[in-house]
Order: sequence, then structure tokens, then C-alpha cells
Amino acid sequence: MRLGYFTMPVHPMGRTWAETLKEDREAVILADQLGFYDAFIGEHLTDACENITNSMIFQASLIHATKQIKLATGTTNLSHLHPVLVAAQAAMFDHLCEGRFVLGVSPGALTCDAEALGILDEDRGRLFADAIDVILAIWEREPPYDIDFSGNRYKVSIARTMTLDLGIGYIGKPFQKPRPEIVGTVVAPFSPGIVHMGRRDFHPLSANFLLAKHLKSHWQNYCKGKMDVGAEAKVADWRVARAVCVHDDDKVAARYGRYDAKSPYRFYYEQMRAKMKRGNRLYVFKSYKEQPDEEITHDYVMDHCVIHGSVNKVVDRILALREETGDFGELVYAGMDWVEPVLNKRSMQLMAEEVMPRVNAALGKSAAA
Repeated sequence: MRLGYFTMPVHPMGRTWAETLKEDREAVILADQLGFYDAFIGEHLTDACENITNSMIFQASLIHATKQIKLATGTTNLSHLHPVLVAAQAAMFDHLCEGRFVLGVSPGALTCDAEALGILDEDRGRLFADAIDVILAIWEREPPYDIDFSGNRYKVSIARTMTLDLGIGYIGKPFQKPRPEIVGTVVAPFSPGIVHMGRRDFHPLSANFLLAKHLKSHWQNYCKGKMDVGAEAKVADWRVARAVCVHDDDKVAARYGRYDAKSPYRFYYEQMRAKMKRGNRLYVFKSYKEQPDEEITHDYVMDHCVIHGSVNKVVDRILALREETGDFGELVYAGMDWVEPVLNKRSMQLMAEEVMPRVNAALGKSAAA
């Protein structure tokens, strides 16, 4: 099982923007040094707490500061940009990092972003679907492209203006062939969208604010999508994100990861709970569909969404998670604000150097048996 990293990120509004950007960069650089497989960075245009506005620009600043980690958008919000822009910019990024690139995509869920862009009343799911079809077509075709899919709002052609002997009219292709890995973040229990991901050979990343009991539904739907096109789902392609706070001392992990009023984990999940409630999406935290909203308290969310403890305790929790969900290819560690940087760094170090080796050793013994 691989170890990945994901951060939205979520910082208190009182912190300076330059400071939090430096911290977020430092976290990815540390993840690279510790051998994390990939790092996903989220983006929003109009959120003072989740204040990375373009994940590709942010990740570009890390290409020469890292050596091996894959740099992933987590996600590029496709309703915000014309697909020609995404196709061309993602292709250039892939060349800049020589293939250390994963294109994470989503429609873009923040309504304030949509309002600012003048697309609040648009079907952003439809914009997403239209955009991804065009991006793939650009990477597959040659000039003049002549992309004109029925019902798709985006039409792409340079037939009238191209001068190919001068290089005018070419949209660049990615470094990776035939294209970079494409990953979609999945939030809702029993998400039907993941079926389409399986059909298109996009890979799912199950969000860290979904209850563990619902994760298995993601794999089942992904397998269905694969079966629909006569393909086999590969466990290695499924990523599961979790919030983990691990420390040498169980009491320190419990304080920082759960109970302290200044815990970044508490701040993160209070933000997530409030934002999901605002967007009528508290269902992501529910154990069952009819569960009353009143039961989804801050403590309820913390109890269900945060793994904290010493190395042995966290190893046991991850192995229990795998027993509940079935096998998955990557555990994605959710990054938090660095209230106490020493504790955040130690948690990442222990995950890479102690927890995951023990988890994989246990899984190896189980497979052998």
C-alpha cells in the first residue's frame, strides 16, 4: 500500500497568505523527502481559509524543490476554465516535471467561486463532463482538431487560422503517453459518478470526510464502471484519504489530533461540517441516509473521521479500516494547518517510517497466509 498526501488546505483566517503558502510548500517538500508517492493540492478562488487559488501554479513552484513525489492537482476545477486552457497548461506542466504529474479533476463545488465567475446558475456537472471530453480529444487529435461533439458547448478548431509550417495551430501534448493519470475526488456515499470514472479509466480518491463504512460503496461502483466496458478494476488505482495524527506518545496524539481546543484537526472538521451544512451536504458525514442533521455534531464528526494515537494504535486502526473497506492501493494522509509544526512533521515522519512499513508487513503476512 502506497502513502500519499492531500491538503485542501484549511488555515485560520488570521494567518498571512504568504506564511500559509510557505507552510504548504514545506509540507510537500517534507512528504517528498519522506518518500510519499504523490501530493494532491486543492484549489478555491473565494475562500480565505482554503486559499490556494490554482493548484497547478502552486505545484509548479515545487517542481525543482522536490525529487520524486508526483505533483497532483487536487483538483483542477473544470467548470472554471475553458478546456483548451486546461489541456495546454496541464501538458506544459507534465513536461516541466518530466512526467511527475497527476491531473486531479472535479466540477468545482464552491458556490462563491461559481457566482464570482458568473456561472452560479449553470450546471457545473455538465460543464465538467463537456470539458473533460474536449481535453481528451485535444490530446488525442492533431490540428485542426475540429472538435464538435453533439450537445457539448465547447467547440475547438483552428482550421481558419493555422499555419502549421510555422508551428501555428498546435496545442501541446503531455509528456506522459498517452496522457497523465486522471484522478477524481469522490465525496458522496454510493456516488454514481464513480461508475463513469471506471468507464473512462479515471482513478478514484475517496475523500477524508466520508465515513469509513461508506468507502466500500466507492469500490463497488468503480468496479461496475470497469465491468461496463469489459475492463478489470485494479486495486492499485483506488486511493483512500484519512485524517491521521500519530505520535510517539498516545496522549500527545489524542490532545493534538482530537481534544485540544487549538487542535488543527478540530478546526479542520469544524470548517468542513459548517461548510457541508451550508451546502446541504451533511449527508457525507451520516451513518445512514435518514440520520437527523442534529446528530452530526462536531464531536460526532471528529469521532468518525480522525485516526489518532501511537504508532501501534494507528497501525491497528488502518488495518481495521482495510478489513472494513477491502483492499485499496494508497492511503492518502490529509494535511492540516501547522499549529505546532514539530507535531505535524513528526506525524508525517512516523506515518512514512513506522506506520506504513508495519501496515505493509502485516498485509504481506496476511497475503502469504
